Amino acid sequence: MTLLEILARGSGAIAAYAAVGVILLIIGFYVIDLATPGKLSSVIRTERNPNATLLATSALAAIGLIVAASIWSSGGRLAEGLAGTAVFGLVGIVVQTLAMLLFDRVVGISVRDLVKEPELQPGARLLAVTHVAIGLITAVAVI
Repeated sequence: MTLLEILARGSGAIAAYAAVGVILLIIGFYVIDLATPGKLSSVIRTERNPNATLLATSALAAIGLIVAASIWSSGGRLAEGLAGTAVFGLVGIVVQTLAMLLFDRVVGISVRDLVKEPELQPGARLLAVTHVAIGLITAVAVI
């Protein structure tokens, strides 16, 4: 295989993984949007709500961890790696969503209430760390 062929194949793999990663990030964003009152992009952009911003960014970082671990664990098998990345990413999004609902019920920290607050709240920090921890746990499970 020539250098040009190796570069072309590698570039194609990067583009394919990036596409799957971006799709998962978009799905994750809209799942969080369902858990928050109002349109999340508007709450972040217009209202500049720090709680909504922290929750969204931490969830997206967690998804990024899962995507990166899925790619790393694929061992160079592109088709299997892409499928695994998509499935494991979706599982991570579901687990994060369930954790938010569980924290709401068990601990009493409501995402809906948090994003109504104009100042950064301790509960948003706790949920943000929970997002990243779940992403890390899921990522390590993938490996």
